[in-house]
Amino acid sequence: MMKYLKILHISLTERLAYRADFFLTTFFRFLPLVTTFLLWEAIYAGAPKADDGAETTIVGFTRDKMIAYLLLVQISRMFSSMPGLATGIAHDIRDGNLKKYLLQPIDMLWYLLSYRGAHKIAYIATTALPYGILFFLFRDVFDLPGPWTWLAYFLSLILAFLIGFFFEACIGIAGFWLLEVTSFMYIVNIFTFFVSGQLFPLELLGEYPYLTAALEVLPFQYLAYFPAMVFLEKRQGTELIVGLLIEFAWAIGLLVFCRWLYHVGLRHYSAYGG
Repeated sequence: MMKYLKILHISLTERLAYRADFFLTTFFRFLPLVTTFLLWEAIYAGAPKADDGAETTIVGFTRDKMIAYLLLVQISRMFSSMPGLATGIAHDIRDGNLKKYLLQPIDMLWYLLSYRGAHKIAYIATTALPYGILFFLFRDVFDLPGPWTWLAYFLSLILAFLIGFFFEACIGIAGFWLLEVTSFMYIVNIFTFFVSGQLFPLELLGEYPYLTAALEVLPFQYLAYFPAMVFLEKRQGTELIVGLLIEFAWAIGLLVFCRWLYHVGLRHYSAYGG
């Protein structure tokens, strides 16, 4: 355990050396968010007005709540997105570089988990200021939750990180059998972008009850949608506890499946290249 904490410390020091890159990446991530804001502004502006003069509501979200949701989704993605993880694992398998983990007393999955954990800590630390400014500018759209909601929200983000990591690691480990996973990863990213609630709340899919029922038990909503709903206190009581338990079950299930897939894949590995 101590060696992986050391890896976490070394990786954190390494990532903090590239603070400018983090700031630049954050800036470009804000651009799609601005576009999404403008889109929803147009949607609410064109929506029919209530006869009693009440604020326009779409699937239970007022304009302010929708903006708050979209901002919170960015925080969820900060934890759950794993750019380059799957392709990196697949390339190590294909090029023979995987043997560096097999020849040393280091487990590949725990090493990568420590490395990604350091990456997330560094990213959050270096982007806290621009995100803090953004949330301050939109502070009027938020109602700060109570301490138990804060705790549930933080737990949902940690579990989102684990789900995102092991989900992408499983795709990368498929490189034991597939020559290339880049195209497949591209398709998966497009799919998860919509079904994880990154573009809109999943309530908008209410006309498709079978789809929403499936998304309730699949892990994708826990990458972005569910943590945002926890913070907005739209998941409370039994519904919140059940949601956290399902998210925890997916994190453990993907961990077990990932390790099994890795164990089976090693039987097919020839360690050519490198």
